Formats: sequence, structure tokens, C-alpha cells
Amino acid sequence: MRIGGFQKLTLLDYPGKVACTVFLTGCDLRCPFCQNASLVIPGSYPPAIDAGEVLAYIAKRAGVLDGVCVSGGEPLMSPDVEDLIRDIKKTGVSVKLDTNGTFPARTEKLIEQGLVDYIAMDIKSSPENYALACGAEGVAEKVFRTADMLMRGDLPFEFRTTLVRGIHTASDMRSIADRLAGNERYFLQNYENSGEIISPAGLDGFTAEETEAFAEILRQKIPNAAVRSQ
Repeated sequence: MRIGGFQKLTLLDYPGKVACTVFLTGCDLRCPFCQNASLVIPGSYPPAIDAGEVLAYIAKRAGVLDGVCVSGGEPLMSPDVEDLIRDIKKTGVSVKLDTNGTFPARTEKLIEQGLVDYIAMDIKSSPENYALACGAEGVAEKVFRTADMLMRGDLPFEFRTTLVRGIHTASDMRSIADRLAGNERYFLQNYENSGEIISPAGLDGFTAEETEAFAEILRQKIPNAAVRSQ
């Protein structure tokens, strides 16, 4: 496990909680619109942050912090992420996991052990066009297996899709709505160039009106779909 970033305070990353965010390096996907290229591309990783220092900070501020977000990269790539989360839980705070959904067995194990309290999972695109959006072949089946598990369970979660012109279409939204029909929390967020994008050339977001139109398509079968700024 390698911690590549630590945000000591966030009011946005964990719904309804004062939290901090731990960013782990490494990812199995190469989404061209990824906002955290330095955490994803080997050779670009920022200097490692000592896990003991992070845990000490969380423990010292457990009375102020309500939760910790474990993010990335893809945190479940790290074989010892379970140990990190277990140590965080010992401080008495809640844990939110940000994941791309490609590790269904590891996700299920964390849930069964009561180590996560909330999961935010990316839905990169429709099953048909997943490779275009995530830069990797053969992952859609694993992602939607994880999604099905969350939808069957009791753990609070959300799905989220970052919309990129030229990658996402209305047809993708209809396919996602068909595949994930239900009452889950689903957020659309528009692509923005943070300055740390994996492949920014030619990428652009949609207008507010276009984004809302995508949300309306989802709401036909996912009534709680909403638009959220990043």
C-alpha cells in the first residue's frame, strides 16, 4: 500500500460528514478523462506519505472528523488496503470507499467484515461502451457484478458517472438505466479539466442543458438520478 495524497479536511467527499481523504496510488484502468493522473500512472506518483502519520492525525482528530474517505487511484488494487481500513476504523470514524468496481470479491469482503460504511462507485459508461470510457478491455462484467451486489445489499452507496463529450451518448444513458434500474443514488457530473488529466486532448464536457437531459433519461428508470458538480 502506498499513500500518495492526504486531504486533511473535506466537507464534500463524504455525504453529511466532516471527513478527510486518503489517496492510494495505482489503478487498473486508464480512463482518458481521469482527474488524478499522478496517482494512476507509475513513474508519476507523488512522494509517499507515511501511513503511521496519517493514522495518528485521524486518531488525534477523531472527535472532529466524522469519517475518512479511502480513494485513489483504485484503492482496492492495494493488497493491504484492508489493514489500512481496519486501522482507520479503530479510531472510531466511519469509512467511505471510492472504487471503480473492478474488484467485486474484495468489495464484498470489506462489506461482510463491516469495514466500510458507505461506497461511492464509478459507472464509467454503458456495458457496451465500457472499454472506450475506461481504457481497458474486459472489465464491464466485474463492474456490474459489483453494482448488482450493492443494489442487493443494505450498505449505503451511490453510483456516479463523469460525462465526457465524444465518449458518452444518450444511448449510453438508456443502457445504464436499463441495467441499473432501481432507487439507488445516482449522480452525473460533467467533465472538467483539472490540469491533471491522463489524456486531455480533445476532451470536453457537456452544457448544463445537455447534462440535465442525460439525467432525465436515467430518471425514467432510476428516479433518484441527479446532477452534481465535481
